[in-house]
Amino acid sequence: MKQDSDAVDVPACFISNHEGFFGSIKNFIRDFVVTEIDVNGQQVNTAAATHASQTPHCAFPLKTSANSTEWKEHYNFQVIQDTDVSADCRVDVTVPSPGSFDLSMILGQSVSEELEQFVVSLRDEKEEDEHPANKELSLGYFADKHQRANVHRAVRHRFPFLMTVTIQPEIRVREDPDYRELSQLVTEEEAEDFFRFIDAKVRDSSYTFQPDDNKEHRTAVHHFLSRRFGKLVETKSFSEEERTAITVRLRERGRPKKRTAEDRKEEEVYTAFTLRKENLETLEAISYMAAALGVLPSDFTYAGIKDKRAITYQSMVVKKVSAQRLKEKTVEFEKRGMRLSHVHSVSEPLRLGRLQGNHFDLVVRHLRPHGAGDTHPSGADTHTRLAALVKEAVENVKAKGFVNYYGPQRFGSGQTIQSDKVGLALLKEDMVNAVRLFFTPEDGNDPQSQAKRHFLQTDNAKESLALMPLSKARERLMLRALNRYGTGPDGCAQAWLSLPHSMRVFYPHAYCSRVWNEAVAHRLATLGHIARQGDLVWIQTGQNKLEDREESSTQIHVVTHQEEQEGIYSLGQVLLPMPGNTVKYPENAMGTWYQERLTRDGLENCRFRVSSLKLNLPGCYRPLLAFLHNLSYKLQRAASGEEGEPMTGNSSRKSDGNLNFAAVEGKQDSDLFALTLNFDLDTSCYATICLREIMKCDL
Repeated sequence: MKQDSDAVDVPACFISNHEGFFGSIKNFIRDFVVTEIDVNGQQVNTAAATHASQTPHCAFPLKTSANSTEWKEHYNFQVIQDTDVSADCRVDVTVPSPGSFDLSMILGQSVSEELEQFVVSLRDEKEEDEHPANKELSLGYFADKHQRANVHRAVRHRFPFLMTVTIQPEIRVREDPDYRELSQLVTEEEAEDFFRFIDAKVRDSSYTFQPDDNKEHRTAVHHFLSRRFGKLVETKSFSEEERTAITVRLRERGRPKKRTAEDRKEEEVYTAFTLRKENLETLEAISYMAAALGVLPSDFTYAGIKDKRAITYQSMVVKKVSAQRLKEKTVEFEKRGMRLSHVHSVSEPLRLGRLQGNHFDLVVRHLRPHGAGDTHPSGADTHTRLAALVKEAVENVKAKGFVNYYGPQRFGSGQTIQSDKVGLALLKEDMVNAVRLFFTPEDGNDPQSQAKRHFLQTDNAKESLALMPLSKARERLMLRALNRYGTGPDGCAQAWLSLPHSMRVFYPHAYCSRVWNEAVAHRLATLGHIARQGDLVWIQTGQNKLEDREESSTQIHVVTHQEEQEGIYSLGQVLLPMPGNTVKYPENAMGTWYQERLTRDGLENCRFRVSSLKLNLPGCYRPLLAFLHNLSYKLQRAASGEEGEPMTGNSSRKSDGNLNFAAVEGKQDSDLFALTLNFDLDTSCYATICLREIMKCDL
């Protein structure tokens, strides 16, 4: 998507009426620095930052007491900020998905591709009835025992029909003869699922094969399982609706050997640290660290996701890695653009949403007034004009706040089909259309787009999977499931279930965020900038001071006619609901607007539950306005020949779609001005949306 097309993501409705100015952001990596603020109000890159006790935190949850949420005070009024965590604050407890093990990260790209080719050759020989019993592949040498364990787990889970053998320090892989024998008795899909069940060893779990009415065949399966896995499992045939199937259960005494005190001690180790990363996604950084440390990405916990195109500081906790061992890897991480500090032991993991907000240090470059044409006033005149515009804009937003829109990144900015469209299809339980929207390719001919295009044209998930880059774990998970279960409605539902819960729920949340953005724009355009009768506000009964919030309770209040006339509440106290199955809607024209808006998308009877995907959206409340804290700013001439690495790709963002950027760069350095901004925002508030309100243009 073209850079200036992001404008369609966010309505053009502002809270203040100053003129603004043009400029560009993210020209250099250092121009956008984000620092997490912990629950104690400390920036995490300072020595004073500490980790408070961690408890689950939900975004504007209903039926939640005040002492389980973070409060912010404005005009002596407290509101809860949205944390962008799953709305039902629940996590699926499942066997790790194949996507949890990124073989390209663990083994390296070349070895991972060799392994894929090895698997293809094994299957080709099987189809030709050849016996590849002696065929094996070396995965390399792994001196660290934790890394060896990770390799074994990852390969076995991704390819259940393979067995891994350690000839220290080398790991070799070959076909598992037990798998070959079982696959001759049951389907390959059942054999794979059974071996994943055996490897996972989840307590009190069971696995049931497909119904089989042939008693002799069932007896053969029983005998094989007893002979090869009798110490680990017990089997029994159960009849239901005149069909008989074999169910396998783990024996109580057949579980893995008893863990030693040393094993238990290692699993209970938690190490906290502050991660500084440059031009890296949070999950990408975690994948690098997990592979180097020999643990799973799921062993890392964090309070929030941070921007890729920025320098960011955030707290993290890793499980099963000591502080000393983590420090030993810091030099290796620095080569990947990651720097670790404040490494220390803690007693528990971090929880998503456990942060007070984020601090931003931003630079806006190449400033010029709106409407500036071909005339080139003197440097002094330009500086005077810009200084007046900047002061008016920043002071306005400091006093009035800004419209608390969700930013373009919430909807998958830069994609042909954005996430909210996929989310709408899921809410309508149109699984096939949701999958096809998900696989809509971009305009280019990059490998990912080619694989997506091939799938849409042929409906062949197996061939598309072979084309899909190994780094695209989400797409590969979906394609594997589609290849296994088919591309019909049931198969597409299974494809969505192959993704982690947090990833599945992202898409319906994106749709609800789109509706919220449209709702706030309509609210401001039709009802104005004051609290109206029927609006929703949070009120707090009991103590009014922030520090006494544990003795108070909160509730939704509907503004009355008398309260509107007396101006009891300000616009900064008004909330709008994110659609869901337990939220209360405004009791004025906005309530009707929500009904009509959802009806227009065919959701008039939507329960905001997708049972087949284990998704539940209770809804939440989000303040109409957001406010800057601890603001400082400075306008100055850009230094001549500034050093620094420019952002790569499409990271430089221009605010004026018609601005000739090359012409601006061609001006004398003395004619270029930069605005430095430093401020704090609450959780789930977007700095780019704040800049948009200040500058009065799309970024």
